[in-house]
Amino acid sequence: MGLLGLLKTQFLCHLVICYVFLLSGLIVNLVQICTLPLWCINKQLARKLNCRLAYCVSSQMVAVLEWWSGTECTLYTDPESYLYYGKENAIVILNHNFEIDFLCGWTFCERFGVLGSSKVLAKKELAYVPIIGWMWYFLEIVFCKRKWEDDRRTVTQSLKRLQDYPENFWFLLYCEGTRFTEKKHKISMEVAEKKGLPKLKYHLLPRTKGFCVTVQNLRGKVTAVYDSTLNFRNNQTPTLLGLLNGKKYHADIRIPLDTIPENESECAAWLHKLYQEKDVFQEQYSETGRFPGPIVSPPRRLWPLINWLFWVCLLLCPLCLLVLQLFHSGSAVTVVTSAVLCLAASVGVRWMIAQTEIKKGSSYGNKEIPLNNND
Repeated sequence: MGLLGLLKTQFLCHLVICYVFLLSGLIVNLVQICTLPLWCINKQLARKLNCRLAYCVSSQMVAVLEWWSGTECTLYTDPESYLYYGKENAIVILNHNFEIDFLCGWTFCERFGVLGSSKVLAKKELAYVPIIGWMWYFLEIVFCKRKWEDDRRTVTQSLKRLQDYPENFWFLLYCEGTRFTEKKHKISMEVAEKKGLPKLKYHLLPRTKGFCVTVQNLRGKVTAVYDSTLNFRNNQTPTLLGLLNGKKYHADIRIPLDTIPENESECAAWLHKLYQEKDVFQEQYSETGRFPGPIVSPPRRLWPLINWLFWVCLLLCPLCLLVLQLFHSGSAVTVVTSAVLCLAASVGVRWMIAQTEIKKGSSYGNKEIPLNNND
């Protein structure tokens, strides 16, 4: 490990990253709250402003992935489809196997210029997570309770509100409903057997109801579906903590473009067939170390790094002056208090990171669900 690699593992560096992310995120949240009166005057302007504010937060995490960790992301896709990426609204179906799969999705959103406006169907609990969850509220992210009787109406209303959204966006969708684990996979395949569906090796059975409602309510606004299949080379198991320590990963992602039928039952059948194809792609990847098709990867952009360095300079300078004054004052109580606050900031970010860990994932999918509720 070189000097730079050793530096990235140091607690002080982690503390600086945590401090900048937390304080800048809270500043952005505060500014977003100040945009509330604007929604009544000019909703579209408020939406555009919140897209830029959200970019200030989410692009910092992309910068950690791309510039701090140095993780490489390779895209396998059709060159003809590549021309449309970032220029149209799309639903992006992602597999949910890794702790940082959402961040890899954000990386490609950033490279195609739709990071600030990207959407997701997220569990309701995330709305209460500071910074990211609060930011998502102003981005009109669609939250659900994972109880279809409660979700159908609220999800439909949230999706319909996006019909007049002024920015191009990607709607990121995890159709499996929860992150892959061996226990959840075993239960999911038992359900597949009872329903007469082909078994999957690398994925859980997709939940079709939420997908079909999303397609129905975004039809006309969204022009295509991108099937995104993510994997990491050399059987890597990437984590957010690993990124924070500067560990480099290599992500491969395959995104072909497709369209879907309008009929709900045909739409559900289309989704099941898609996941069977995704399973084949994962099998090919495990055997060959690559996805089929050409590589057409967009280069990483400087904007996440520039945004990150801006916040570092803006927030680190006053912090350094404050620390110097504290030590110059010689007050032991003040110094200890400052150290405790810094430690609390670090613990706060580590708690947020822990929410992405597979072992601490939701219990959703850990017990068998009645067949009529499993779609």
